[in-house]
Amino acid sequence: MIHILENEWIKIEITDTGAELQRIFHKGNKLEYLWNGDPDFWPRKAPVLFPIVGKLKNNTFIYDGKPYTLPQHGFARDRNFEVVNATDNEVLFRLIQDEETLKNYPFNFILEIHYSIQHYQLEICYSVYNPDKQKDLLFSIGAHPGFRCPLKGNEKFEDYYLEFEESESIARILLDGGLRSKAIEAVALTNNVLPLAQSLFGIKDAIVVKNLKSERISLKSVKHNNGLHFNFKGYPWFGIWSKPGPFVCLEPWIGVADDVDSDQQLVTKESIQRLAPGEKSEYSYSIEIF
Repeated sequence: MIHILENEWIKIEITDTGAELQRIFHKGNKLEYLWNGDPDFWPRKAPVLFPIVGKLKNNTFIYDGKPYTLPQHGFARDRNFEVVNATDNEVLFRLIQDEETLKNYPFNFILEIHYSIQHYQLEICYSVYNPDKQKDLLFSIGAHPGFRCPLKGNEKFEDYYLEFEESESIARILLDGGLRSKAIEAVALTNNVLPLAQSLFGIKDAIVVKNLKSERISLKSVKHNNGLHFNFKGYPWFGIWSKPGPFVCLEPWIGVADDVDSDQQLVTKESIQRLAPGEKSEYSYSIEIF
C-alpha cells in the first residue's frame, strides 16, 4: 500500500514494503527528486538498511559461537511494516522480530520509522528499541535514498555536484567485493565541491568515508538553481554511490561493511550498536528540496 504525505508545497509517497520512500515531488517546479527505481540501473529507491549496513564477509556473522546468514544491508528493506499512525503530514511504520527474522538474526527488536513533512522538507527518524528482558540488542542502521541526477531532461550526470557544508579532506575506503579493503584513495574537493562523474563509481563502487565534519551535503546543478539539501547529524559513516546511472545515493550510516580481514564476530564488528534491555536509540536525517 502507498501512503501519501502532502502539503501546499510537496507530495511524498511511501510504501509498506520496507517503509521505503517512493516519491518526492515539488509542486512549485513540478520536479521529481527521488530516483524512479528503473531496473536497468538500480531497482530500489530508498531502502532502509537494518540490522546491518553493507556486506558481511561471506554474508555471515557469528554470535555466541553460531553462524548466521544475512544479505547485504539486512532484511528490513524487504519486510512489510505495520502502519501505527498516519495523517496528511506524518506516518509511523513499525517492524518487529518474527519467526522468520529470528532464524538469521537472533534478537528481539522494535524498529520504527517516522516520516513527517513541513514546508519543503521531509524528515525521517529511525527509532530502535530493545524489548528483550535479558539480552543486549546488536545492530547497525542506515539510509540509502537515491536522487535523480539529472533532475531535468536536458542535462547529464556531470552537470551536477555535491557541495559540502564544511571544508573536508576526503579519503575514501576502497571496496573489495563489497568489503572494506586496506586501500584508501583521496577524493579531491575544490572549495568544498565534488563534481559528479561516473568515473567516481563503476568498479570502485561507493565512496565510503568516516567522520565527515559536514552535517549537510547539497546536490546542485551548474545549469539551474534547483536541487536539494541533505541534512544529517551523528552518523559516523557516509556513503555516496551510483550504479553508475542517472541517479546518486546519499547514505548516512550507523555501521559499515565488514573489512576483508573480519573475524565475523558480531560483538566486535566495526561500529556495531549495542542496546541494553529496555533501551532505545534514535537517528534522523532530512531532505529539503528547492
